[in-house]
Amino acid sequence: MELQLDDNTHAEVTNLCQQGDALRTAGDLESAKKKYVAALGLLRGNPLDWEAATWIYVAIGDAHFELSDYDKAFKCFANAVQCPGGLGNPFIHLRLGQIAFELGDLARSADELTRAYMGAGLDIFEEDDPKYLQFLKTKIKL
Repeated sequence: MELQLDDNTHAEVTNLCQQGDALRTAGDLESAKKKYVAALGLLRGNPLDWEAATWIYVAIGDAHFELSDYDKAFKCFANAVQCPGGLGNPFIHLRLGQIAFELGDLARSADELTRAYMGAGLDIFEEDDPKYLQFLKTKIKL
């Protein structure tokens, strides 16, 4: 069940996430995470029912990923994939694959990176460390 935010809550969530994005751009990942978590807290009930939670979990998870806190990043992206629009989202699968790689779960990594590749092609790998694409090339024919 996908829920939509009312206009006021949507504006608050958007504002907090924009503040988080600005802090992240400035390199203050810890403060950025706090803004994203505050935005997540505005969602009533089960956050997994909200479309907004998809991108909020991605933002929090991405901050954890940049901080090399892979356990926390995995939890965020595992939640994001369960939210509306999460399953099949190439970026979410990319990050899940990268995180699994970093945690040593190479079977999961290959599966998730393949999903990212199938959904977005080689372009999705351009922004990140080439080691993930090199690993995927050992698992599937590109």
